[in-house]
Amino acid sequence: MLRIGYKASAEQFGPRELLEFAVLAEDAGFDSVFVSDHFQPWRHSDGHSPFSLAWLAAAGERTKRVTLGTSVLTPTFRLHPSVVAHAFATLACLYPGRIILGVGTGESLNEVASTGIAWPDSKERFARLKEALELMRRLWTEEFVTFEGAYFRTKDATLYDRPAAPPPVWIAATGESAARLAGRVADGFICTSGKGRDLYTGTLLPAVADGAGKAKRDADAIERMIEVKVSFHPDRDRALHDTRHWAALALSAEEKVGVEDPREMERRAAAMPIEKAASRWIVSTDPDEQVERVAEYVEVGFRHLVFHFPGPDQRAAIGLYTEHVLPRLRRRFA
Repeated sequence: MLRIGYKASAEQFGPRELLEFAVLAEDAGFDSVFVSDHFQPWRHSDGHSPFSLAWLAAAGERTKRVTLGTSVLTPTFRLHPSVVAHAFATLACLYPGRIILGVGTGESLNEVASTGIAWPDSKERFARLKEALELMRRLWTEEFVTFEGAYFRTKDATLYDRPAAPPPVWIAATGESAARLAGRVADGFICTSGKGRDLYTGTLLPAVADGAGKAKRDADAIERMIEVKVSFHPDRDRALHDTRHWAALALSAEEKVGVEDPREMERRAAAMPIEKAASRWIVSTDPDEQVERVAEYVEVGFRHLVFHFPGPDQRAAIGLYTEHVLPRLRRRFA
């Protein structure tokens, strides 16, 4: 079954606005709402960064049925895994069956400014994530956990309010190792659109399946979620220029490495032409074109599509997509 989600972009909107958009998405028929977890936004001007854990609790009170989760949170630097386990145990008690913990290895933009650490290489970040997952699962299922890891420690730690079942954990990946880890240990896999078909069909999804196979798990039971970046408007110029706020996403890894200041990230992104700024987005005035391009992700194996709208008028974006695109998409993949 195809599931449709809304991306609550905490880097672009304040917490109160974001709550209203979540309620609107639920009323419009979306199945899920995923919030980004940033300490700093991708740009300084008009940037925001509400705390995702506080926001999720508020969203749980304001909504009734949508699944709520992070896309994605880093439980390894500014947030100790025992704190994350504590928070998500409480959220899962409050909103049973509606909470998902989406995790990743992190961005220096968020973790360096808040901790002052020297940003480690990808091997260490990956090892930290694996260890954090082990510790969180033990805290959700065991009492008085004493944990002696390479990076994290606890002594007789226990969570007094635990849900009947641990919250599902979904792992975000842009590379093979994290995708394989998702297949081995996670309930779901998260990635983002606009990076070339071969990455999904040749690397990420096969790695998820490989990890599941080696762990003797049912690969089909692992949720495959993708954030689909779409800019749809009858005015093509408007649809194109709505992506400008998110131009930093089009910077290469080399252009972003070592940049922890949103002002510098904004400066680098502002220098690129609008066509490059929009390169990660499906920009179109035609609903059928939107469906055709989104369908490519469904056809390769994604079943949970979380739509990220880039412009400042989220109400209009939700309304336009709900009226013109989503009915076509649901009919095609009914």
